[in-house]
Amino acid sequence: MQRLIISVVMILSLAACSSQKTQTSPMVAHRGHSNVSGGVYLEKDHNRPEPKNAQLATDKEKFIDKMVKKHGFDRQQLRDVLAQANKLDWVINLMDKQAPKSGPVTGPNGAWIRYQNKFITPSNLPKGVDFWNKYNKELQQAYKQYGVPPEIIVGIIGVETGWGRVMGKTRIIDALTTLAFYYPRRAQYFSNELEDYLIMCRDEGVDPFDLSGSFAGAMGYGQFMPSAFRNHAVDFNNDGHIDLWDPVDAIGSVANYFKAHGWQKDKKVAVKADGQAPSLETGFSTKYSVEKLNKAGLKAQSSIDGHKEVSLLSLDMGDRYQYWYGLPNFYVITRYNHSTHYAMAVWHLGLAVKDAR
Repeated sequence: MQRLIISVVMILSLAACSSQKTQTSPMVAHRGHSNVSGGVYLEKDHNRPEPKNAQLATDKEKFIDKMVKKHGFDRQQLRDVLAQANKLDWVINLMDKQAPKSGPVTGPNGAWIRYQNKFITPSNLPKGVDFWNKYNKELQQAYKQYGVPPEIIVGIIGVETGWGRVMGKTRIIDALTTLAFYYPRRAQYFSNELEDYLIMCRDEGVDPFDLSGSFAGAMGYGQFMPSAFRNHAVDFNNDGHIDLWDPVDAIGSVANYFKAHGWQKDKKVAVKADGQAPSLETGFSTKYSVEKLNKAGLKAQSSIDGHKEVSLLSLDMGDRYQYWYGLPNFYVITRYNHSTHYAMAVWHLGLAVKDAR
C-alpha cells in the first residue's frame, strides 16, 4: 500500500514536472563524516524546543530507547534530532485522503485509459528514450546481473519520478517523524521506516535534514522507502556509497529489488485473453486454473509459459472490460506497488519507450 500512496502523488505531479536535469545528488552534496560515533552526522542545529505533549514525549522516548539499545545511537543527540523535525499537518491530511475506499461497481468508465494516459504520451516517451540511451550500458548490466530487462527498470523509474524529474520536495525527516508520531493508523510502519532512515543516514554519513523525497518518505529515482534502501539498494556504480539519487545506483537497486521478489528472467509478464467473464473476481492477487477460465469463456491469445494457474486482470476500457492473464512476473511488479493499474502502466510504459527507440 505504501507504494500506491507514493505513486498517486507522482501521477499528479508528472504533468507539471520540470524538464531540467537533476543536479548533484543531495547525498553527495551533504555527505560529511561516515561512521559518526553514537549518532548521525549533522551539518547544523536548529534548536527547536520539544513539544509539550506527554503521550508524544512517551512515544518518542520509546523510539529513542530502541535506537539506543538496538543500534547504539546517542540518546541526547537523537532527542535533539526529533525535536528539530517539523510536524506536517498537510501530510496527515493527504494520508487520510489516500486511505483505501470501497464502493459499488458501476460498470466501465474508462479508468484504465485515464490512468495509462498519465504516462504514455507523445511528449513523455522521448524523455524515456533519452534516459534509456544515456544509461543503456548500466541497464544491460542490470539485465545481465539480475535478469530484469531494461524496459521494466525504465518503466518503474518513469512512472515513479519521470526519470528523475519529480523526486519530491518534502524533507524526509519531517515526513517520517510526522507519520511515526502523529498518525496512529500507520504509526508502527512509519516508526520502522524512521528507524531505517536514521541508520541509512548514519551509515552513509549524510545529515538527515538534507534529504528530500515524497510526502511519505520515499527517496530518489526509484522512490524507495528507507526499509527498501536497507534491504535492496546496491552500490551499482562501485563508488563505495549507495545513493538512490544517482541514476546508476537506482537502476541496479530497482533490478535487485525485482530479483529479490522473484522475477523470472526472460519470462512473460501477462497475456491478453479473448472473451468476457463479468462474474469472476479480478485482481493481481486472484488465482485461477486455466481450465476454470476456459470454462468461463476466456482464452489466452498466446502462450502463458506453461503455467497452470494465473491471476485474472481486468482493465476498464470505457465501453468494455479487457481481460488479461497475470503471470508471476506481473505479480512481482505489484510488490513495488500493490495495484493492477500501476503494474500494467509500468510494463506498458517500458514497452512503449522500447518501441520508441
